[in-house]
Amino acid sequence: AINAATPTVWGTLVTGNQRQDWLNSRYILMWGWNPAEMRDGTNSDYFIKLARQNGARVVCIDPRHSLSAAALADEWIPIRPGTDAAMMSAMAYVMLTEGLLDSAFIRKYCLGWDAVTMPPGHESDESYTDYLLGTRDGQAKTPAWAEAITAVPAETIARIAREYATSQPAVLYQGYGMQRRAYGEQVVRAGCVLAAITGNFGISGGWASGLGLQAPDGGGLWTVFPNGQNPVKAAIPVFLWTEACLRGKGMTQADGVTGVPNLTSDIKLIYAVATNCLINQHANVNRSAEILRDESKVEFLVVQDNFLTPTAKFADIILPACTQFETWGVEDGWKYSDEVILQPKLVEPPGECKSDYQICADIAERLGIGEAYTEGRDEKAWVDYCLGVWRSTRFPDLPTLDEFIDQNLGAWSNPVTKPAIAFEDFRADPLAHPLSTPSGKIEIFSTQLYDCHNPVEIPPIPKYIQEWESPFPCHCEEGDSPTKQSPVKRGTPAAEEIASGKERPRNDIYPLQAIGHHTLHRVHSTHDNNDWLGEAFPQRIFINPLDAAERNIRDGDLVRVWNERGELVLPARVTPRILPGVVDIPQGAWWFPNESGVDFGGCVNVLTSERWTPFAFGTAQHTIMVQVEKYESKVKGQKSATRPSTFDLRRGSK
Repeated sequence: AINAATPTVWGTLVTGNQRQDWLNSRYILMWGWNPAEMRDGTNSDYFIKLARQNGARVVCIDPRHSLSAAALADEWIPIRPGTDAAMMSAMAYVMLTEGLLDSAFIRKYCLGWDAVTMPPGHESDESYTDYLLGTRDGQAKTPAWAEAITAVPAETIARIAREYATSQPAVLYQGYGMQRRAYGEQVVRAGCVLAAITGNFGISGGWASGLGLQAPDGGGLWTVFPNGQNPVKAAIPVFLWTEACLRGKGMTQADGVTGVPNLTSDIKLIYAVATNCLINQHANVNRSAEILRDESKVEFLVVQDNFLTPTAKFADIILPACTQFETWGVEDGWKYSDEVILQPKLVEPPGECKSDYQICADIAERLGIGEAYTEGRDEKAWVDYCLGVWRSTRFPDLPTLDEFIDQNLGAWSNPVTKPAIAFEDFRADPLAHPLSTPSGKIEIFSTQLYDCHNPVEIPPIPKYIQEWESPFPCHCEEGDSPTKQSPVKRGTPAAEEIASGKERPRNDIYPLQAIGHHTLHRVHSTHDNNDWLGEAFPQRIFINPLDAAERNIRDGDLVRVWNERGELVLPARVTPRILPGVVDIPQGAWWFPNESGVDFGGCVNVLTSERWTPFAFGTAQHTIMVQVEKYESKVKGQKSATRPSTFDLRRGSK
């Protein structure tokens, strides 16, 4: 959602200063961001540490007392998952009503803040000020209103609003977890708006929020290979691959299809390279497994990987790929990248393993396009090609491949002497350097979103919307939508749910909200089969002592976690470092079901929903309601969540 929502405000994904500039900030909000445990740019946590040493106050807002909250923050504010946009709205309300904002400044740079700044043709529509004051819906977005939703005390919300508004320059850094939820676009846009109205953009020490690719060029290029010409123009959102298997011919641009008006076929073949997302990392594992078992749907599945992952167990053909130690490679980093890392070949591939490139080159040769695919280059020659592209674009002083090898460089970094500032030119002269939005301004009110004609799920201004699965109280009147706007648009997931008579899951049956953070054990699902890391960071469900006591659960007990989509068994970690009413199952653990379908691997995606966010068609996998109870094993003496022996998961089996 963050990739789609950020440009609706800023017109670009390049909304971040270079990280070295964090040292110039006076105030940093780590909102759902956990750089001490997940790698959002190598050593980002170190830059936050330096900023704090330099005098910045650091506040962490997160349902968990994460390692980042413990090691990097001056204050931890626990918040209910999925309610962040409510707190952001209340912060904006405080800033507005207490006179902490410069209205003339906002009107100069922003569209949709108030009646004066509404776009042409929308003068009578709801502005952001209207929303905050409750002019249309009758509900002012006060801290007291937000407290009932978020569980954050009203006085804390007001204080954080004042601190962020008056401590310029300030950073509001959004983590990815809170936008991988129902209506994830809203929290992204709300965070961008807070940065905009407080003037924390285009200045040293500030941060425009959103995705935050670094100025001036967005960081790493990631893919520099020639792509050739693909005659197939159709594309789908990756999260909707299961939908395309089930109803591909029925999918149109309203379902996120691009390049063509509609798909002309269901998906019949999948070639999965270096990915565990078909089973393990996709939502609702049991549903995905059912789809892949049915050979009348996906007729042919090829998996190319290093290990026999849960996804690979469903493959018709497995192509064994070697690791990065057994071939030549090079990369220019991820997101915050001012370096090039060489990965020389160290040993020969074992057995019949080949590099991903060689496998594809061999297939291309059999298809009669070998020369067009390889251009006469092997892996090492393509490394030299990549170095040449980077040398002609980002890094003119980049050494040659021979120099890398002769000097044993390993990695080369481009020193940052003066950190680049996003939107510095726009801040200096918005008329001479307009944004790439339709208006050229910061769009609090988005005409692009308005034209989606779905104001309940895709409002043109950022709003808090009650999630479709939430055990927390719904603060709207009987029969109203959470936003008290017009009826739900036909054809949307919400409309289909209403038409089918399906109700929201009941919070008396599933009273806990589950999340799945990135653990030090894994990179997504990679390394879950590393037993040393498993010993250091065992897979457990984290549960608050109050919730554990209600269920007679003690630390270390095996527990059963379930909802209408599936169930799993794993040990409990009873800890006050998570908000009551919330449980945490670290994402990425491999799916190991027994013959009854109960997962003993701790895979959180057994519980997650395949429903997507309404605008971005992105994952909403963090929106989960569950119940937890002590597990009573039918195996005499069982005290640990022993993974079952592998049984038949092959396609065509039941």
